Formats: sequence, C-alpha cells, structure tokens
Amino acid sequence: LPEALRHRFCGVHFFNPPRYMHLAELIPATTTDADILEGLESFLVTTLGKGVVYAKDTPNFIGNRIGVFSMLAAMHHTQRLGLGFDTVDALTGPAIGRPKSATYRTADVVGLDTMAHVIKTMADTLPNDPWHSYFAAPAWLQALVAKGALGAKTGAGFYTKRGKDILVVDLAQQDYRVSAGELDAGVAELLKERDPAKKFAALRASEHPQAQFLWSCFRDTFHYSAYHLADIADTARDVDLAIRWGYGWSLGPFETWQAAGWKQVADWIAEDIVANKAMSNAPLPDWVFDGRDGVHDAKGSFSPARNAMVPRSSNPVYARQRFPDPVLGEKFSQGRTVFENDGVRMWVDEGDDIAVVGFKTKLHTVNDHVLNGLQEAIAIAERDFRGLVIWQPKEPFSAGADLAGALGLLQAGDVAGFEGMVANFQRTSQRIKYALVPVVAAVRGLALGGGCEFQMHAARSVFSLESYVGLVEAGVGLLPAGGGLKEFAVRASDAAGPGGDVFAQLKTAFESVAMAKVSTSALEAKQLQLARPNDGVVFNAFELLHVARTQARALADAGYRPPLPARRIQVAGDVGIATFKMMLVNMLEGRFISPHDYEIATRIATVLCGGAVDRGTLVDEEWLLRLEREHFVALAQMPKSQERIAHMLKTGKPLRN
Repeated sequence: LPEALRHRFCGVHFFNPPRYMHLAELIPATTTDADILEGLESFLVTTLGKGVVYAKDTPNFIGNRIGVFSMLAAMHHTQRLGLGFDTVDALTGPAIGRPKSATYRTADVVGLDTMAHVIKTMADTLPNDPWHSYFAAPAWLQALVAKGALGAKTGAGFYTKRGKDILVVDLAQQDYRVSAGELDAGVAELLKERDPAKKFAALRASEHPQAQFLWSCFRDTFHYSAYHLADIADTARDVDLAIRWGYGWSLGPFETWQAAGWKQVADWIAEDIVANKAMSNAPLPDWVFDGRDGVHDAKGSFSPARNAMVPRSSNPVYARQRFPDPVLGEKFSQGRTVFENDGVRMWVDEGDDIAVVGFKTKLHTVNDHVLNGLQEAIAIAERDFRGLVIWQPKEPFSAGADLAGALGLLQAGDVAGFEGMVANFQRTSQRIKYALVPVVAAVRGLALGGGCEFQMHAARSVFSLESYVGLVEAGVGLLPAGGGLKEFAVRASDAAGPGGDVFAQLKTAFESVAMAKVSTSALEAKQLQLARPNDGVVFNAFELLHVARTQARALADAGYRPPLPARRIQVAGDVGIATFKMMLVNMLEGRFISPHDYEIATRIATVLCGGAVDRGTLVDEEWLLRLEREHFVALAQMPKSQERIAHMLKTGKPLRN
C-alpha cells in the first residue's frame, strides 16, 4: 500500500447475515489515523446500524476467536463424555441463554466445510496457542465433509430432515436417528436456578455427564478468554459485546463468569488446571487474582494493557444512544418519573421538554390500565411538555390488545364491558391523533394489532429497520377496532382527492388486513401502507429514542398543531363492498379461505368502505369508528372467533377454522 494511503487503511469484519447480526469488528492498523477510525465508526453505527468493537489484528479477531473456540470446546467435551449432538444442542441453546441453533445446528447453518476451514485457519495461524492441539476438526466432522454432508446447504449435516422428522447423526450407529435431545430432569431443574453462583456450584459438583459437560465448556471458555484478552481486545467489554452481538449469547463469557462469582470461579478454574481437568495447563493471568470482583463495573471495563477500568468510547456518535446495550454492572439513569400506573410509566430527562411513555405489561400488550395511562400521559404532556414519545425500553413495541382479558369478558357474557373496552381503545387512538402536542411513536420489533393502530395515529412514527408491523386481528377471528380501519379509510380519501377513486386506494390496505399480513421490515411496512411515506426508518435500534425525541422537538419547534377532525371522508360505499365481496367469493369457492375467513373479510371490507352507503358519500370519523365497534363486537360473539382467540392464547399460533 502506498505510504500516503496507509493512514486511511484499516479492516472491517461483518458477521453473517449482515442485516441481522449487529456486530462489526473494526481493526486498526498501526498507522491508521484516529480521525479516520472515528468517522468510520460513526458511519458503521448510525448509517449501517452496527454495534462496533475494536479488535486487534490477530487471527479470527475477537468474535470468532472466542466463539469458534467455544464450539471446539463443546465438540471436545461431546466426544469425551459420549453425548449425542442433539443432547448438546439442548444443553447449549436457550437453556443457557443462547440461540436455539445452539452448537451443532449452528455448524449446519454455517456449513461444515466452512467450519472445518475456520478451524484449519486457527491451526495454521496460531501455532503457539496453548490450546493448539484442539484446533483440528474431529474425525466425525471430517467424515461428514468428505461425503458431502455440509449442513443446511446440502440438506444434511449433523441434522437432516426426512418427511416431518428431524434426524441427527448417531456416531454409535453410524447413521441418522430421530432427534430427541432431552435434558436430564435433574440438570434441567438445576438450570432453572436464578442465582448464577448457586447454579455454577451445582454444575461443578454434579456427577451427571450433562452437568459436567456444561461446567467444562464454561470453564474452558472462561480460561481461554482471560488468557487471550490482552492479545485480542482492548477491554473485556469488547469481548462480551462481540460474543453477544456476533453469536447471540445473552451474556458474554466475562459477564457470565462475573455473575457466577468472579473469585470463586477463578479458584475453581485454577484447581481444574492443576488437576489436569482443563483443556490446557496454561496459567490464568495474574490480573484474574488481583482481588477484583469482576471486569465490569459502573466506571467501565477492565483493560489489561492499561491495568484499569476503561469507560465507554467518547465518540460523539454514542450521544445518540440514550440507553446503550449495557454490560453487566452498568446502570443508566431511568429519568424522572412524571406519572405511573399499573399499565404505563411516563418519564423525562431533567431539563428536557419531550416526555417519554412506555408500557409495563408483558409483551407491552394493551389493557385498560395502558389505555387510561396513555390518556393521562397525553393530558400531562399537553400541560407540561412540548411533545410525547411512545417508546419501550425493550422489544416489542406492542403485541396488541390483551386477548386474555378480552376473552374473559366475552366468556362472562359481559358484552357491555367488552364494547366499553373497544370504545376506550378508540378514544385512546383519537387522543394520540388529536393531542395538542406532537405524539411520536418509536417502533421496534413487533407492532401488532392495537400497537400498530397506536403508531398509525401518531403525529409521526419512527421505526427501527427490524420492525414487524401488522393488523393481525383476522388471525384471531376479529377485525381492527382501535381506529386502524378508520385511519385507512381517511388516508384513502385524502389520497384519492375530491371525486377520486377511493376504492383503488383501499386495495393494498384491504389485503394487508384481511390476510393479517405482517411486514418483514419497516420498509415493507410502508409498502403495505402500515407506515406512512414520511415516517422515519432508523438502522440502529439503540438510536431510536434519540431520533424520536428529535422528531417530536422538530415538530414542536415548527409550531405543531393537530390535524383538523376529519368530517368529509369520501368512502367507496356499497360498490366497493360488492367489489371486495366478488374477490372473496372466488377465494371461498376455490377453498383458499374458510367460510369464517369470508365472514371476517366481508366485515373488514364493509368498515373500510364506510358501510352500505352510496359510493362517494361523505362521512366523518365517528361514523367509521361506530362501524368498527359494531362489527368487532359482532365477530367477537361468534363461537368460531372465540375458538380462534382461545387457540392463539394456548398455542401462540392462528387457527384456521
């Protein structure tokens, strides 16, 4: 590389698939200009939405150095203890806070030939690593590669599928068998222990092969991570975040160790090294035993090179992250509580004029406490603040209405109470739309049903790219009744203009709702008309709150006024309903939909088209909201709809009856 360009040169390593994997490793060269690195980091974080860690220029950088070693350790202990591949996957998945693909399913997805190549790279480039003797693909992995069983891309690897059965390689039989992968009941119970210190003590003390497997894998990964920390990363934070963002673990290796009791676990590792139980007899670094209780605290994370706790990056781009992804021991101010009830918490940062409200319910579902709390939060915002943001600290934005509560009212025969809940839902949506200050919805993850309707009524919505938005009520035998269909009708009228073709504007909305479509991204939400063309899309979910507050402030600065109530909404009327029905009859006759699907979709069409009135009739919002309520309550009282609701609550899947 020419001398004049060397200050601009560095490495960037993305993780596959880049859209979904948050990690990007930034690898400076010795000559790289600090300003270049800072600018590139800002671009990676905001424009591409990545979580950046600085890695030293060593083989496999950070994520794959530790992540691949953890898989090698699992392979070694699989063979040593004679466990099945499916059993190991049951042990190394969600049971310990890791993805469902666990160890061997992950290898199948990556590709066994790729896995073997990565292992060979470690063997070729790390000859002096104390664990070098383990950097070799096991014989059974080599055998699978040799016969072309390379994993998911060839249809067979550690696993294959025959009909509906998932099969797994059985080394003893030298053939595939039906995958069972069950945890021992005692080990499963042990893993439910909430206190990590007690859990790890029990794992180490147990003589059961499954417990011994887990302790051995944790111990050797902790050992390897500590031994190589100084060589591969600036701080322990970089290692933990690389593994979380690149491999999907809920806690990184150092966080797991610290949570389990740093000093006790360090002593156990040292004992196992002396007893030749560990994969290597390389000693733990001295800093492990310097009296510390961990490598993360409120001041920062440990850096071996500086022998100090180092705070987070001072790069200005991180000012956009009010709540960065925390490591164990980090705490961020939760702001000052302005108002709180059983459903919501409204808070504000000192000196700020934009308030934030979030839901406290499971999956941020919407019940009466949330509805009443939102209305109160809007009233407070109108009195004391310049804007309000609806934002949840964690995904999802909202999984929709509280179905269990709704079903309870129906089964108790409390139709009046049920209709009152629907009216309150609509009242809340209208309060969002007509608030005297801008209400901005900050959406990430699922925004279904009522959650989708809330953002449709906001002055502006800001979406994380990974937002999955939909009006899915048809899947539970209902139709949207929180103002969503009304809002589609209003938008169709506005888009058509006076005397225009309203029906043409409704086609996409009808398909989205009747088929209970859910967008696969924020961008697709716009195509499905579930988001507006001017709604923002943010690539980094940790910047979502910042962007939403900025939008609310910009609207307020521009002299925000709520829209005038829509009183001249042009509807498609009876002609539109008949046209939609014609499409539905064809689908019914072709057995693409059930009679109850037809019933639901017909009622959706009726509301969208403004009821049995002449085409071009002008109606107001209350007319459309009344139609929503009437048809929603009618559907909810039908046995087949109640069967759908009950099935969804029981299985989490829609019933097509």
